[in-house]
Formats: sequence, C-alpha cells, structure tokens
Amino acid sequence: MSGDHLAITEGGLFSTLQDAGRFGYQRFGISNSGAMDIPAMRLANAITGNPPDIGVIEMTMAGIGFTVAAEHCRVALAGAEMALTINGRPAEPFQAHDLTRGDKVAVGRAARGMRGYLAVAGGFDIAPVLGSLSTHTRSRIGGLDGGPLPAGAVLPLKGAAKGPLLRLDRRRLPGIEHRLRVVLGPQDDAFTAAGIDTFLSSTYRLSSRTDRMGCQLDGAEVEHAAGFNIVSDGIANGSIQVPGHGRPIILLADRQTTGGYPKIATVIGPDLAHLAQLRPGDQITFERVSAAEAAEAARAAAANLKGLIDALEPVVFGAAALSSERLLGLNLISGVACATQDPFSETVTA
Repeated sequence: MSGDHLAITEGGLFSTLQDAGRFGYQRFGISNSGAMDIPAMRLANAITGNPPDIGVIEMTMAGIGFTVAAEHCRVALAGAEMALTINGRPAEPFQAHDLTRGDKVAVGRAARGMRGYLAVAGGFDIAPVLGSLSTHTRSRIGGLDGGPLPAGAVLPLKGAAKGPLLRLDRRRLPGIEHRLRVVLGPQDDAFTAAGIDTFLSSTYRLSSRTDRMGCQLDGAEVEHAAGFNIVSDGIANGSIQVPGHGRPIILLADRQTTGGYPKIATVIGPDLAHLAQLRPGDQITFERVSAAEAAEAARAAAANLKGLIDALEPVVFGAAALSSERLLGLNLISGVACATQDPFSETVTA
C-alpha cells in the first residue's frame, strides 16, 4: 500500500476502532457502540492534538503491535496501565511520541485496568458508517470491515501532527472506583422493597460473561415483585436488567437496542468509565443517587477531564530539562532530578 498507514503486526485479544459512538439509529435496531471509556479516549486524543472524539484503537486486556509506514506519525496511549515500547525501548504512556517510517510499536498486557486507547494524530482515513467509525462486531458494522483488528491489517492515516509534544503527569489521574452510582428505574416498581434493598446493599462480582455488550454479575439474587417480563422498551448505556434468575446484568456500549426484562436502575454516565476498566472477578457495589445528583456528577466529571487536558504540558528534552526555570517548577522535596537519554520519556524525573 503506497499511502501512509499503520501495518498491524499483532491484533491483541480484542482491539477495535471506536469513537464517541453512533447516535440516532437505535430506533432502527442499530447499537450506539463507541469507546467504553470515553474520558480515556478523549484524553488520548487531546495528547496527540486531535479533537476529542476522533476514532482511536480500543484494546482489551492486551494491546496491539504495528509498524509505521509513514514519514511522520504521532501517537499517544491512555486508559489502562499497559506497557508501551517503541523499537523495543520502553516509552511513556499518557505522552505523545513522534514516529517515523519503519518504527515498531508494541502495547503490552494491562497490569491494571481493562482497556487502553491508542490515538494517532489526524486520525484514521477510514470511511464512517452511519456517521461513526465505531465497530459493532456482532452486526459487522463500522471500523475496519466490522471486526476486531487482525495481524496483517492496514490502517490508513489521515493527517500529520501539529504543535508540541504533550504529556500528562499520571499522578493527576483519578483512581478506578468500585462503587457505582445508580439512578433507580425505570422499572424499579417491578421489584419488591426487599429486592431493591438486596441490590443496593450487596457486593457483586463481575462474572466471566463480560464484554462490550454487557456484564453479568455474580452475587445475591434480586427479588421480582411479580414476574420478570415486560413489554420490550429502549435500553440506555448502563441500564441494569434483572432476568428471571435474579442476577443483575449491566448493559454497555454494544448492547441490544431494546429488551424485555425489567430494569432496576441505570449506572450514571460518569461511572461507566470506571466500569470499563474493571475486570472479571472484580467486586462492585451500588449507591443510589437522584437524577439531579447524577447530573451534577456528570458536570463534575466533565470539569475533571477538562482539568486534565488543561494540565497537559510540553515534553522537555535535553539541556532545557535542566534549566533553572524547569527545576524551580519541580517538587524536589522528596527526591532528586536526574537526566536520562531515553528519547521516548521525559528527560527529567523527580
């Protein structure tokens, strides 16, 4: 292929192209899809200088490998804690890296978290389907031929990087929460008071039946008031269905568009990013909040993400890293500054 592209050498366990999602088609039975951890996707894009919702590579548990077939390419990795190497040398996540033709990049297994996001400056030159690059593998819609990225795949690149290399101090990142806030309903009246109390007071474990469509929880059974079938209605991202067996199922980005089991509650938007980074076997609990509190939490999460993006700083190399202005800006109380020759990480650490 003559155009600029990434040549995939390792597809990982389940890697797909995702953006903010495909909206306006759920009434036709087409799922929204989109990145499971939207803030991580937007942060990766910001580090490379992209608009927030440009398509990225979402990697699950283990990352991809690729070779650069372009004169210039800028990438950044965010999300789960995944090892990044460039030409076999360790490189920093949450930092932009400029690459050239022939460079080999590998993203390793997640040491913490579940999903990593690799953004490329300018994005991928792949035609959107129904307004989105997002991949929905069950219907083979979007992305690259509607499926996960295999070894041998070619991802055409759209544009070149602009501006300085940026990085984020990872100490600013929030932790992964295991307590998920929910708004009850819309069918909480389909459950007994005891069933709702069980749901809110129990600790559940993410089962192995967890993917982009949803996750079934292992734990206490929730009691229905009378039966477990309803007239099918729409399903939102984070809707929690309770089928006849009584164990909750949280429906996620690739969910079906309608369902006939009652929904006891919905995980609020800001906490879906935490859920996206939890693994099978992790424990969670639920906390009831009002719709007004959920809206306030959404505003707070948006402000926090904006704060992280505003805190991006230029990568400093060489002698400039040891300038008096640079050193005076570091907290050296509990450590020292030292120089390194690694061109893929900041040259001063504290």
